[in-house]
Formats: sequence, structure tokens, C-alpha cells
Amino acid sequence: MKNSKLKHLKDEELVALYVDTQRNLYFEEIYERYANKVYRKCYSFVYNQAKAEDFTHDIFLKLIVKIGTFKESSKFSTWLYSITYNFCMDQIRVNKKNVEVALDGNYDIMDENDDDDLSSMHGNQLSKTLEKIPSDEKALILMKYQDDFSIKEIADTLKITESAVKMRLLRSKEKLRKLYLENMVIFALIVLKLIFFWKK
Repeated sequence: MKNSKLKHLKDEELVALYVDTQRNLYFEEIYERYANKVYRKCYSFVYNQAKAEDFTHDIFLKLIVKIGTFKESSKFSTWLYSITYNFCMDQIRVNKKNVEVALDGNYDIMDENDDDDLSSMHGNQLSKTLEKIPSDEKALILMKYQDDFSIKEIADTLKITESAVKMRLLRSKEKLRKLYLENMVIFALIVLKLIFFWKK
């Protein structure tokens, strides 16, 4: 049950209270605030309700163990989402035994503000396109554009350099844009065929 007296507390204050007192009501409030958001992020990786629920459960168990290590150098939500992304990607790697393709370093370093191309993509079609790219690339895109992680925060989460983050983001954006445009062309061709068919 939600405790209305805790609603005014910031996430970081709740964490400090839980770490100091180990009282369940503080952790329950954190859970209430974030369980659904964590679940949705897990679901975006596995597209399976039961697996997403299992992942969410495991992430909060992991959070109980790790919460004492939280430092206020970033927002609590950013820190929790870092744990979430890492957990999901680890599970997918274990299941699919994905081999990471080595970067060849021949890409221009992206400008952090060069995001007009992604912002012009429309929600529904963008979601469908995101389903088609590998989980590690999807995580980069979601961290940067959904959760507003900085390049440094992504680098810290994935334990890679900031320049590697920029190169991978550039590659992921290019792949996403290409798939998006292909999907739009296919959709347009279907519409044209239907119009032609009904005019006969």
C-alpha cells in the first residue's frame, strides 16, 4: 500500500532513508515509483510479458543488494536504469550468445546535438523499427533518447570510452534510420498498390 507521507520525498532521500534504517516502507515506495518503468524497459528487450516480469523481479532483488553503493553523482533513476539496461543485455547475451562486432574506428565522431534525424521519426513506426535492431544498439538509443543519459553516463554504464559510445551511437542511428526509411517505403508501396487495386 502506498504511503502518502513519502510522496514528497525525492528518490535520493528515500534511498538514504532506506540505507540508514533498512525499513521496508522506504524500499516499497521506490518500488512503487519504478517497477512499472523498469518492467516497460525490460519488455522492450524481450517482448514477452512473463520474461519482462521475471527480469523486473530480478532487477529489484539486485537493487536491494546494490542500493548501498548508490552515490549521488547521478540521479537515482539514471543509476537504476543503468542497472536495468546492463541486466537485460547480460540476459540476452547469455541466451543468444551474441558476439560483439569489433568497431573499425572509421566513423566520424557524432555531435551530441545532431539528433534532428531521430526526432523526425514518428512514434509507432519508430517502435516497430526499434524491434529490428540488436539489443545492445537498442539500449544505446533508448538510454540517449528516451532516458536522457549523457554520453558520459552511457560510457559509465557500459564500461566503454566516451568516443566508443559516440561511434556506436552513430552506427546505431544510421542503422535505425535506414530500417525506418525501408519500412516507410514498403508501407508507401502497399498503400499505392491498394489505391491502384481499388481504382480498377
